[in-house]
Amino acid sequence: MMARKPFWETKSLHQMTVPEWESLCDGCGLCCLVRFEDEDTGEVIPTRVHCQLLDAHLCRCSDYPNRRKTVPDCIKLTPHNIEDLEWMPPSCAYRRLHEGKTLPQWHPLITGDPDSPHKAGVSVRDQTISEASLDDPEDAMDFVATDLMVDKGDWPYEPEDA
Repeated sequence: MMARKPFWETKSLHQMTVPEWESLCDGCGLCCLVRFEDEDTGEVIPTRVHCQLLDAHLCRCSDYPNRRKTVPDCIKLTPHNIEDLEWMPPSCAYRRLHEGKTLPQWHPLITGDPDSPHKAGVSVRDQTISEASLDDPEDAMDFVATDLMVDKGDWPYEPEDA
């Protein structure tokens, strides 16, 4: 019997069901960081400040279904806008698949372990502060973190029990 290929290898982003699409999120939390754009160069500058709704330990939105009520400028990622979101982390599954790359070895759909991105050191788990803790939104610039945008998509993953 021939093994079936996983959906992310056989379907385009546009062909995926909503559950398949949502399962691509690896839970790294990188897309929930506050960023600034340099007006002169267009460079996107990430910080170690996260959206007020991000659970900094779980690296998941604490109110995903209703997030736009609290954070009106939260961007809903879709197959139609991924190409325009150049600020998405290079290791992001949505971005990687859009660019014709494979899922990272540490991705939960590959490992079967929802904690694998944290174990691989590619998430922002417990490394950020909430924007709600800042006196002024511009204070986030005190926490610039360009190191967080390093492409971790090809980092190896060694399960602990291997």
